[in-house]
Amino acid sequence: MDYIKYLRSMVGNEKVIMVVSGAIVFDKENRVLMQRRSDNGQWGFPGGFMELDESVQEAAKREVYEETGLQLDHLELFGIYSGPQYDKTFPNGDQVSLVLISFLCREHKGELIESKKESIQNKFFSLDDLPDNLFKEHMMLVNDLLSRKTYPIIG
Repeated sequence: MDYIKYLRSMVGNEKVIMVVSGAIVFDKENRVLMQRRSDNGQWGFPGGFMELDESVQEAAKREVYEETGLQLDHLELFGIYSGPQYDKTFPNGDQVSLVLISFLCREHKGELIESKKESIQNKFFSLDDLPDNLFKEHMMLVNDLLSRKTYPIIG
């Protein structure tokens, strides 16, 4: 059974802590993978909710694969984000307090699928030319990525 459905069957729309795990994936040209989401049309990094019996690393790898078709290899912790600024109420009334765990990934295999159910478009972008209409919850990731300069230099 889907963990979120199971949890919601017990607590309804009440606020719960949910873990979101995702990855900032780079290609060989130092471009970063972004996903244009089908639910709101905004661009962000691939990721999603952790399920029972999986680690945050497994959740990030599963979500990226489901959304983009890429299989991630080595993950490096990028950041953990939490607090009231990450509280959210979904259109169906479900309330969450998000804990966002983000990884960097330099190694992946497979072919990028341009669109899937949860993605209108998947595309690599230069950090100097990111798309407009970025997902609000991922702005801190983008700002930290640009300010820390922790992304890989390949070449």
